[in-house]
Amino acid sequence: MRAEISFGKSLIGILFVGLAAAGCTTTPKPAATPGKTKQAQAAKVTFNYTAKDRDCLKRAMYFESQHSDEDGYLAVGTVVMNRLTSGAYPPSICGVVAQEKQFAPGVMTREVKPQAEPELATAADAILLKGARHPAVKDAMFFHTDGLKFPYDNMHYVTVAGGNAFYEKRDSNGMLETPPPLPSYEVAMNYVPGESMLPPQFEALIPSAVPVPLPAPDPMPTASTAPMQITAPVTQPETAPAPEPAMRIAIPTPRPAYDSVMLRGEIPVNGG
Repeated sequence: MRAEISFGKSLIGILFVGLAAAGCTTTPKPAATPGKTKQAQAAKVTFNYTAKDRDCLKRAMYFESQHSDEDGYLAVGTVVMNRLTSGAYPPSICGVVAQEKQFAPGVMTREVKPQAEPELATAADAILLKGARHPAVKDAMFFHTDGLKFPYDNMHYVTVAGGNAFYEKRDSNGMLETPPPLPSYEVAMNYVPGESMLPPQFEALIPSAVPVPLPAPDPMPTASTAPMQITAPVTQPETAPAPEPAMRIAIPTPRPAYDSVMLRGEIPVNGG
């Protein structure tokens, strides 16, 4: 009987010591880091754009949306970005907008009214800086004035905005006939100052506000700067027996401005 009691006491003591030891040595598991629990984000496709590209985007939105409102601007801007990221059109915003027979005539040269600039700038910056898109335009890369009718079966209309009807081109199976554009979350727009992504054939179409610098006059006369003679009489005292000859001062004539200044403020180099 005593042996059983002693054994029971010993067993209880062992269990108590074991639990105490376990409580002292157990450490909490480290929390999982957020990077290990979330899937790695896919790399974005980066497109460069310049100040001229931003101007081209604003021009397309303005002239194609019938000078409407920010909703109409955003819808046209979404079409421009859909074309840019589809790979089936020129690889720059200005290239897309200036492509022949695609957007409104004179879109690159006509005047944008100053009162429209604030809303245009807001819409353009939302597209370029925040990745904004018109949600109803979806994958549409085409539009025409609302109210027109065409007898084509591949015109899949998605929305009307800014006086335009937007549509996707789909085959009889409902598949897009053009390469699909990238969703906005897969696109990164990188601003490149002072550079142009526009193809050379479109460069002359965009008005430039860059002033043409004029060359400074040479400090000394050269073979191409014929001196101009100015006679400056020298005052003589009344007691002088005879006046001395007039002093001649040579003043170099400034070179005229270049006659062959090229478009966009470029100045010929080495006489070219």
